[in-house]
Amino acid sequence: MAKKEEKMRLEGTITKSLPGTQFLVELENGHEILAYLAGKMRKYYIRVLLGDRVTVEMSTYDLSRGRIVYRHKKGQAPPPSLSPTPSVPTEEEKSE
Repeated sequence: MAKKEEKMRLEGTITKSLPGTQFLVELENGHEILAYLAGKMRKYYIRVLLGDRVTVEMSTYDLSRGRIVYRHKKGQAPPPSLSPTPSVPTEEEKSE
C-alpha cells in the first residue's frame, strides 16, 4: 500500500470571501491561494471572517490551492500539533 504524502502547513490571513466556503488567503510568504474549509470546520460551524489568521494545509502538487484546517484565536500561537513546519531532530535525539 502506498504511503500517504505529507502535507505542507502554512499560516496566512483571509483576504476575500468567495461562494461555497472558499476564501482567498494571503500566506506569510506573500503568495495568495484559493482555500476551502476543511470538513471538521464545516461540520462544527466554525466561522472564518476577513482578516482571520488561519493555518492552511497544501499539497506539494498544487501550490495554488489549499484547505483551511485551523482558525487562530486573537493573540494566540498555533497549537504544537499544527506547527507550520516539522521540527528537525537535534543531535541528542538522533543519537537516542
